[in-house]
Amino acid sequence: MKFTLVSEYQPRGDQPEAIEALVRGVREGKRFQVLMGITGSGKTFSISKVIEQVNRPVLVMAHNKTLAAQLYQEFKKFFPYNAVEYFVSYYDYYQPEAYIPATDTYIEKEAIINEDIDRLRMSATRALFERRDVIIVASVSCIYGLGDPNEYYGMLFWVHRGQVLPRSELLRRLVELQYERTEDELRRGTFRVRGDVVEVYPVDRDLAIRIELWGDEVDALATIDPLFGEVLERLDRVALYPKTHFVTRRDVLRRAIRSIREELEWWWPQLEAKGKRLEAQRIRERTLYDLEMLEQFGYCRGIENYSRHLTGRR
Repeated sequence: MKFTLVSEYQPRGDQPEAIEALVRGVREGKRFQVLMGITGSGKTFSISKVIEQVNRPVLVMAHNKTLAAQLYQEFKKFFPYNAVEYFVSYYDYYQPEAYIPATDTYIEKEAIINEDIDRLRMSATRALFERRDVIIVASVSCIYGLGDPNEYYGMLFWVHRGQVLPRSELLRRLVELQYERTEDELRRGTFRVRGDVVEVYPVDRDLAIRIELWGDEVDALATIDPLFGEVLERLDRVALYPKTHFVTRRDVLRRAIRSIREELEWWWPQLEAKGKRLEAQRIRERTLYDLEMLEQFGYCRGIENYSRHLTGRR
């Protein structure tokens, strides 16, 4: 699908010349170009005209969340028929883990995640996999790694009507995607089972998915209101994405666990030899706890600390 700019304005003054030069520069492969202009001179509109003509996926980076939110609203208005997505840090509060040797105090990492921003981040990720007419408006936090894109996409789970899919297999796949089972109200990242009906609330959208089984076959699919359960739209197929960006296949996870354990067995004696017994004990206890969580659930708090092992880097 092509980018379609919707605006009552037309380029004026120096804008046509600037737009033409920028488009030509992109097509000639220039790596760096600068569009200069005072506040209110229509720079966002000019860039939107460039996007429409070049017709490529776009990443717009802003230096803070406030400007990113403003640009997101402007691009949403200019491109109502295309995927304009928002990707900024989802922390409302973040306290990194720390250790104070003088008082032997360990401060555990603490974070409060904004679920609405997390949904927008996951929606942005989904858009990149599913379409080309995408504008991602992001803060500089987007430069940080989020795991292996190939692993993430490899975990994508398609469900379609008529598919042979035993209930046990469906539930197993949902757990692999790190969705949590609930018996109460549906929340993002959870699923609920009622007989042959499985309801899933993906993290990348506002609506839940109902999967109705008839024996070992998918009989019906629909989007539903997660609060009232009302059917909103019948579907032929649906893609279920992982709950988090840090998701890994079981075979890769087993390899990572071996690698983490090997590093632990190397580091622990090193610290012991230096007389740092307390530090050695803390690292051993924390790492073994994380390994147990990874083996049982495929995830642990602070999993990003093990990204080197999960991606196979040295």
